[in-house]
Amino acid sequence: MTPETKPEHGAQPSHHADLGEKGARIQGMFDKLAPRYDLMNRVMTMGQDQRWRRFVVARAELAEGGRVLDLASGTGDIALEFKRRLPEATVIAGDFSLGMMRHGITRPHAGQLHWIACDAMRLPFADNSFGAVTFGYLLRNVASIPTALAEVYRVLEPGGKVVCLDTTPPPPGILRPFIRTYLNHGLPLLGRLLSADASAYAYLSSSTQSFETAEDLADLFSGAGFQSVAFRHFMFRTVAIHWARKPS
Repeated sequence: MTPETKPEHGAQPSHHADLGEKGARIQGMFDKLAPRYDLMNRVMTMGQDQRWRRFVVARAELAEGGRVLDLASGTGDIALEFKRRLPEATVIAGDFSLGMMRHGITRPHAGQLHWIACDAMRLPFADNSFGAVTFGYLLRNVASIPTALAEVYRVLEPGGKVVCLDTTPPPPGILRPFIRTYLNHGLPLLGRLLSADASAYAYLSSSTQSFETAEDLADLFSGAGFQSVAFRHFMFRTVAIHWARKPS
């Protein structure tokens, strides 16, 4: 199976918008990171990323046989967890990095997923297509968070759940200087050691520190029309998982 570049499963024809300078740069960065991306995630989070992804799937509350879109799916961690937990579900793994998806489809059981290349800013799916939409580390990489959330809202069924996993800026407190030291120096060093691309991990560090707080991101979900918005912090409050529901 190879990544699809056309809509499927009831999707409407999509004319993808120009990714723009930021989008093209980030797309190229993730293409290069693909071979070592999973290893870096495990090392950077001390294996906690797998726990977070299980939490994302649980919060999605997808019914067996339901349809879920996992955006910024990368190599398919969250999408594969859905399929493991809900074998009868239809799981779409969407990403704009073909490099990440080409690496992902070599993983065990990846053939059970539907892989599609797509831009989160203009999704190639019909309105009300999915019972759940999930994404990990998407929103800090898009040009417009409100636009991306509006697209997620559009493709969700009424009553459907959205679940978002992302980093958050270091919170005030005694740990902040240590966290910043790790982000500014430790993360790029790991990038050099494990991926030979320190610049990519320097970007990940800077994008983490300049991203929305969990509270501000919750307000953006509410502003997009979602209800029952909530979140939980992880890893010394440097990671947050948000979840919300589209009104029925």
